[in-house]
Amino acid sequence: MRSMFMVVLVAALALASALAYGSTVDHVGIIKSMAGDVVIARGGRTFKAGTNMILLEGDVVQTGAKGKAGLILDDDTVISLGSNSMMVIKSFMFQPNEKKLSLIVRVFLGTVSFLSGQIAKLAPNLVHIETPFATVGIRGTHVLIQVD
Repeated sequence: MRSMFMVVLVAALALASALAYGSTVDHVGIIKSMAGDVVIARGGRTFKAGTNMILLEGDVVQTGAKGKAGLILDDDTVISLGSNSMMVIKSFMFQPNEKKLSLIVRVFLGTVSFLSGQIAKLAPNLVHIETPFATVGIRGTHVLIQVD
């Protein structure tokens, strides 16, 4: 019950954050692979995730005790979530021709592996991974984060 409350709370915060950043309805990536329990919270609703499901800015991705998920964003960023993990794609903008680039991911819980894509190569100062305790600016290519 507490876990479901947390997902709903995070989804509401993510929606408010996405509105503040001027979110669009364009997709930002897909769930490339998954196993076990994986849910998406979007627009106040929570539903079971599926392989090749489209991800939107503001989506909260949460894995269960035996769940894991592999995400690929449109700029070729690869994000892997281990069991009992939760993260939100707060901001994603990939329009390199207009020099509009941004990626902000917030990790709330669990283990997340991040392999940077084109945004980090073109504008590394515009890629951030937030945690409850710190913000990581991406200057390299691979980061492993664990939040307890």
